Amino acid sequence: MNWPPVVAAVSAANYQRSGKEQATRLPLQRTRVGMISLGCAKNLVDAEVMLGSVLQRGMEITSCPEDADVLVVNTCAFIDSAKEESIEAILEAHQQRGLNRRPHQKLIVSGCMSQRFAKELRQEMPEVDAFIGLDQVAQLGEIIEDILTKRPTLNAERPTLNGENHLVDLAFADTRPTYIPDYNTPRFRLTPAHFGYLKIAEGCNHPCSFCVIPQMRGMHRSRSPESVLAEIRALIREGVREINLISQDTTYYGMDLWPSKAGPRQPIDSARGPTLAALLREIQQIEGEFWVRLLYTHPAHWSDELIETIAQCDKVARYIDIPLQHIDDSVLQRMRRETSSAHIENLIDKLRAGIPGVTLRTTFIVGFPGETDAEFARLLDFIRRVRFDRLGIFKYSQEMGSRAAKMPGQIPAKIKNGRYRDAMLVQQQIAHEVACQKVGRELKLLVDQPHVARSEGDAPDVDARVVLSKAAPVGEFIWRRIAGSRGYDLLA
Repeated sequence: MNWPPVVAAVSAANYQRSGKEQATRLPLQRTRVGMISLGCAKNLVDAEVMLGSVLQRGMEITSCPEDADVLVVNTCAFIDSAKEESIEAILEAHQQRGLNRRPHQKLIVSGCMSQRFAKELRQEMPEVDAFIGLDQVAQLGEIIEDILTKRPTLNAERPTLNGENHLVDLAFADTRPTYIPDYNTPRFRLTPAHFGYLKIAEGCNHPCSFCVIPQMRGMHRSRSPESVLAEIRALIREGVREINLISQDTTYYGMDLWPSKAGPRQPIDSARGPTLAALLREIQQIEGEFWVRLLYTHPAHWSDELIETIAQCDKVARYIDIPLQHIDDSVLQRMRRETSSAHIENLIDKLRAGIPGVTLRTTFIVGFPGETDAEFARLLDFIRRVRFDRLGIFKYSQEMGSRAAKMPGQIPAKIKNGRYRDAMLVQQQIAHEVACQKVGRELKLLVDQPHVARSEGDAPDVDARVVLSKAAPVGEFIWRRIAGSRGYDLLA
């Protein structure tokens, strides 16, 4: 699911820097940087790291692109619609640069599209001053300094800037990223003050045939538990009430740090080394009132230990985001999902039995190459039987460089659109019935706006809301009785 663009603004004076750092950066202190960030929460964290490096170099951030000396477009390349949105944003930024009579404004492109297509884009978009890869996110401030000291030329006539070696070619486009931020990496949060996203790992080891994320973001690499816990403690001290743990595969967290290699279907087992379960037990010991939410879990790695840990830790939200993608075994095999329908059905039963009141969110892909009417019918039947609390549907996108893109039996857009509508109609009815079952219950809510809150079962931006009849303080937990429902949302 694409998230809306984020434009950041803050005065450099609001960013905590030492006096020594300020003194050494005075010549560039008035440089204003704008950021347009597209895509998912993982991309948003990259944007936060980039802005942290900008502020560390003594620059300012503006929410008005027309006022920026440097404008960064942080792109997404997950599916075709995301790539199209990213290209439109780049072209729009360049067009506005001309309309606003700011010919000296520099335009930088970052994110997954830059990582994957930098060489092609450099030739197609000479108006872009620099492309940076995912390993350079913490060096944006330095890269901007380099750009501002060079005479203006078309990027296609010179190598693109790189923060490590100054003028080098787009070498990052030929390598898989290895960077992962640490707890002390400068970062400017783009979320509201009361919630945030914490990236516990980067990259992915799974070979899903429809996906190119491992090619763009590299192999799975976990942060150390100490690094994650230090960042959580700092966020809680700042008043954050909800921490959303994210990565490409949250359940694989820590397994790459084990002394012996973990396989692609390895269940979580803390006896072998760091795990998500062990991390959650440590988080539970941190003082304060807050939720920790698990996003992007993979069905292959769930274990009884993780289920029991969530059930025992009241600071872990009773909410599981577990993209399943399909339920038919033949489709799962073609997708190379490393799971089976029997495993998925058994896991769902275990989750609901082991974590009372858990909210289950998933996503499915319709129109995958070769998907027959019978295979789609099995998916619809599964959705009706299991009754997920939250469910999203993607229409299969033929991603260049993926195994599935070369598969026979590519499904026409008309059929994919029809299957998407059929699946969403089924889920809309389920969602309405699930919402009606909450009427009359008292729920603990986190207030996002004076008249808008979320329950434990709702992640920010992607799930439902609770509309409040009486205003409440933003960023605080409250208890309210649910009086009714409207569409996907509840009324209280």
